[in-house]
Amino acid sequence: MNFFKKYNIIPKNIEQYNIALTHSSYSYENNLNYNYERLEFLGDAVLELAVTDYLFNHLNIKEGEMTRLRANYVCENALYKYAKEVNFSKYIKVGHGEMMTGGQTKKAIMADVFEALIGAIYLDLGYNKAKMFIEETVFPHIDKEEENEYLMDYKSILQEKVQTDRKSVEYELLSETGPAHNKTFEMAVKIDGITFGKAKAKSKKEAEQLAAKKALEKAVK
Repeated sequence: MNFFKKYNIIPKNIEQYNIALTHSSYSYENNLNYNYERLEFLGDAVLELAVTDYLFNHLNIKEGEMTRLRANYVCENALYKYAKEVNFSKYIKVGHGEMMTGGQTKKAIMADVFEALIGAIYLDLGYNKAKMFIEETVFPHIDKEEENEYLMDYKSILQEKVQTDRKSVEYELLSETGPAHNKTFEMAVKIDGITFGKAKAKSKKEAEQLAAKKALEKAVK
């Protein structure tokens, strides 16, 4: 795989990376008992730790600002951007139905696989190597203070705005439509039980972000 050479990754256990690139739709169609979801969970934690450590040691800012910045650089939009730069989409294994709808290049899948690959590197080569990969793919965006709308984490911004009034923010799944390989999710964001925004997207995470953006546009105080 080309990105191994690009990031100087020399696998000891190639199977971990095969798992990281395997979507559940492919596993289902091929009767496999694994997919990338467990590695994604692990990679998410490793990424968050590495970004937290970097922000703490490189920026003299308060805890709340570090929390907001971290959320921006580990949100789905950001992960998708890193994934496109690493350029591994052609190696992602998806089922036939998912392939027909462009599954290999879908934002949610590419973002998930980016985290899964971090998880695979961590298991195979250790934390330091995983951190080196993150240093090359994520930290440059932090150094450039690349906080454009593409990377905005509207959920965190909304949470910060309502926190001062001790209001509660929750997200509710309103509907889940479409075939298994091409679902659409509608989410609502509620503040103290009142709906302030609704949105549809191809993943729950993205629908939540869009719903939060709509709530912010209503100038929630």
